[in-house]
Parts: sequence; C-alpha cells; structure tokens
Amino acid sequence: MSQVLPSNPTVAAPTAPLWLPVFSTAFVVVNLITSEFLPVSLLTPIAHDLGISEGAAGQMISATSIAAVFTSLLTASVTRRLDRKVVLLIASAALVLSNVLVALSPNLIVIMLARLLLGLAMGGFWSLSNATALRLVPRSFLPRALAIISGGVALANVVAAPLGSLLGAALGWRGVFVIAALLGVAGLVWQWVSLPRMAPGRPAELKTLVHLLERRQVQVGMAALLLTFGGFMTFFAYLRPFLEQVTQIGVAQISGVLLILGVAGLIGTALSSRLLTWNLRRTHILVPLVMGVLTLGLLFVGHAPLWTILLLTLWGLTNSVLPVAWGNWVAHAVPDEPESAGGLQVAAIQFGMTLGAGLGGLAFDDSGSTGLLLGSGAALLAGALLIWKGLSHQTAPALEPLDVGNGSMTGWPGEVTE
Repeated sequence: MSQVLPSNPTVAAPTAPLWLPVFSTAFVVVNLITSEFLPVSLLTPIAHDLGISEGAAGQMISATSIAAVFTSLLTASVTRRLDRKVVLLIASAALVLSNVLVALSPNLIVIMLARLLLGLAMGGFWSLSNATALRLVPRSFLPRALAIISGGVALANVVAAPLGSLLGAALGWRGVFVIAALLGVAGLVWQWVSLPRMAPGRPAELKTLVHLLERRQVQVGMAALLLTFGGFMTFFAYLRPFLEQVTQIGVAQISGVLLILGVAGLIGTALSSRLLTWNLRRTHILVPLVMGVLTLGLLFVGHAPLWTILLLTLWGLTNSVLPVAWGNWVAHAVPDEPESAGGLQVAAIQFGMTLGAGLGGLAFDDSGSTGLLLGSGAALLAGALLIWKGLSHQTAPALEPLDVGNGSMTGWPGEVTE
C-alpha cells in the first residue's frame, strides 16, 4: 500500500528518501524518452512505408514537442486541484495510448495525432518531475534524485536507438511501437503501486508564468535552454540518415553506433552529479561548448567511420549531463515556484527541440549534412556563450524552514540570489 502524504496545504519533505517511487518515475521517463526518440532509429523505414521524405517523417518528433510545449505551461494551473499522483498516472496512460495508435495508424495524419498525445503526456509528466522529486526525498538527496530521474533519459538513449533499429528490422517499425506500449503499461502499474498520494501545492495560475518570465535570470535561462536543446535536436533527429548517407554504414553498424552512444550517455549521467558538485557554472558552460565543437568536427571527419564513432561517443557522454545541469539550475534559481518553473523549463526544451527538428529537417532536405551540422553546432555554441555571459550561478547559505508542499521553498542550498 502506498504511503499517503498529508493533504493539508503545507507538505514537508519526507525525513527519509522514498527511492522506490523515484525509480518508478525514472522508469516512466525511460518510456517517455524512448517513445519520443524511436523515430530517430526508425526514420528510414517509416518514411518508406508511408511514402514520405525523411524530413517529413522527422516531424513526428516536432509534433510531440509542440504538444509538450503547451501542456507543460498549462499543467500546473489546469491540474491545480488534483492529486499529483493522479496527474502522473494520467500522463502515463496517455503514453500507452499514443504508442498503440502509432502502431495501428494507416497514414501520417493519424501518426501526428498520436504523437500529439505523446506530447501531452511528456509535457504533463516532465513539468512536475522536479516538484515530484522535492516531495519524495529530503533536500540533501535532491541532486541524487534528479540524477536518477534524468538517468532515465540516458537509459532511454541506450534502449531506444539501437533496439529500435534492430527490432525494427526484425518486427517492423509498428511492432517496435507495440513493445513501447507494453513497457508503458508496466510503468503505469509501477507508479500506481509505488507513488504516494501528493496533495496539490499552492494553486498555480497562468499569471504565475508571466511573473516568472519577468525575472531576468529566468529569461536568460529559457533562451539558453532553447539554444542548447534546439542545437542538440537539430542533429540528433537526423542521426540515422547522416550515418547512412555520409558515414555510409549499414543498419547493423548503425545499431552498434547508437548503442555506443547510449552507453556513453549512461556513463555521463552517472558522472553528472560529481561534475555539478565540482562546479555547476563551469560544467553548465562546458557541456554545450564541447557538444558544439564535436558537432562541427563531424563536418571534417563524418565520412570516416572510426572518427565519427569517437566523436559521437564523446558527444553522447557530454550531452547526458545537459538535462541534469539544467534541472539543478532551475531548482536553484526558482525555489519558490517549482511546478511552474518546471513547466517553463519543459516548454523551453520542447520548443527548442521542435525548432531543431523542424529546421533540421528543412536543412537536411535542402543542403544535406553540411547545413545540418552547421546549424546544430552554431546553436550549441551560442547557448554556451549565453550561459557564460548572462546566467548567474551565485549561491547563498541555506536557511530554514523548508516548505515544499505549497510550492514554496526557502533555504535551498545553493539558492541563487539577485
């Protein structure tokens, strides 16, 4: 039987970490990210089966991101009276339904509608993830909890791309989405059993988002999020066509490359908490900087398989730190409105990835890999520059008390002060 948190407006963080629901949340994250990025490894067969271009098929990711943008902004206010466990379960159910619809879809229109549903699930789930972690562990364990949840992203990169490619060859791309739906059912059951009831925090309204965006640091942070995640997706959404057409390797080799990329991401996520503890600011700047340099490096060595694999391994290792770094920064910078700030963070990430996938598809169809890599690298380097010049990482000593349940938190270690 799951633990029931008090239903009063102020709910203190638990005195001991609740790791089982944290891991169940991470498992759903694995399913969400796997479902979001399955088209990356299946882009060619999906495009061939539906009779469309690879650039058009890549818009499956854009459709998901568009829906996630709006959902992430609205979740805190629309669901302000609902138990947070119920909201998370609804998002998990939408994930399952989306994958079932994709597997059964007869054309691109139905697929796009199903992917919009996935975006609703992603926006709702991700926007509450930071605030959920605050409910499940004491504040001293929060970086570890966020790393575990973000580790679901890295694990999804291990699972989604290589297995999607291999299983797609064996079962067809529709069969891969059936498997994704079954994994979603497992995650839904695990969360239903393990998550405690979580009373809604301080009622959030749409004007709360406006007030947050009036803060200069939030403005700079959201712009940097757009650039870094947009730059990442510009290249990543079209990784398989790049490997096929530029590096000129086959499906089996592509699966191996994607597996290496995913394992590197898993290692990077495991190291991320230490890097952030070492120096949040330096890590935050170096991640998009290194990714941008590596992406541009593929302009010169993308035709050579060994060099391409080396650069992509380093790229995956570095990229995996990106969501953990941003999750920690947002939690530090906006401790008083974790749900609304989480919604803004997800909206910026998804909007950035929407632009990245959309513009990347146009660039790839128009000018091939050159335009793709130049656009991706430039956006990542611009994001690094913006973080370096405009984002504050100053910290202040911790204060008491901690108040999580109503959406406010004072005394967060590392709280950013203006």
